[in-house]
Amino acid sequence: MKQPILPTILLAILGAIVSTSAAQNNLPDDVRAMAKKVMMPVVLKMPGTDKVKAVQNLKYTKSDDPNILMDVYVPPDLSENEKRPVVIFLHGGGKTDYTPKDWGVYTSWGRLIAASGFVGVTFTHRLEYPTASLEKAAVDVLDAVKYVRVNADKYHVDKDRVCLIAYSAGGPLLTLAMRGDMPFVRCLVGFYAFMDIQQSDYQKTEKPETVKSFSPITYLQTNANKIPPMFIARAGHDEVPTMLDSIDRFVAEGLSKNIALTLVNHPQGVHGFDNQNDDERSREIIRTAIEFIRLHLGNENPR
Repeated sequence: MKQPILPTILLAILGAIVSTSAAQNNLPDDVRAMAKKVMMPVVLKMPGTDKVKAVQNLKYTKSDDPNILMDVYVPPDLSENEKRPVVIFLHGGGKTDYTPKDWGVYTSWGRLIAASGFVGVTFTHRLEYPTASLEKAAVDVLDAVKYVRVNADKYHVDKDRVCLIAYSAGGPLLTLAMRGDMPFVRCLVGFYAFMDIQQSDYQKTEKPETVKSFSPITYLQTNANKIPPMFIARAGHDEVPTMLDSIDRFVAEGLSKNIALTLVNHPQGVHGFDNQNDDERSREIIRTAIEFIRLHLGNENPR
């Protein structure tokens, strides 16, 4: 049986795929088709996404990398001093010059979450799974959170009501809010995201102590009572090696530690089902995630 192309191979050619037509013509059809997947929008449509205000290409760090930028999606028709909770999106691995914040899956999520009444934040950071990059990416995430909170008034953000939502290889970055020093992060969401990387390809490039520190499951063993309420979306047909194992073990241990955990499963879902499986179950899970966020952030003016 032909083996699927792994995400690392996909990421290695993704920059060329989305940037030049010449590169597209030189790549195999199956590789080109897989690379285009990240440009597809989420499968849930919602009224008002076309009215969302997108503030693009904000410089949120002191990095010299010109690609490390942020976009902020603001709900329409807000009064001058109106504040909304903020949802910050953490993408999976991808070199910064691939500008993951510009992928269709994230631009559509940003608009969707803003049309739901929240401020959405997408940004490119330096996670290059499985290359050793977790600590660099963590610095970027912390800088992004700080930037959003410092500039809260400018972007209609309630800086004390924050949700972090991670995808795929970005799951380890959720650990930054599992250590008890970010009380303003009220909830965490993981979509087909690594919940333990001690059996993943990260262990081939990162130091053992780094792998342990960035494995969400570690904090079930040490600081379970400090973990904010969590929502985990699982893809039943996830093709990424060790992904389902990491999620399933985290869920089992999380329940044994009695944390506030909501698990949803897409039985037919593939990795990236929110923009790949155009079916009612995907839409149901996306809607459920948004309502989970609303419950824990509190949005007095839902749209």
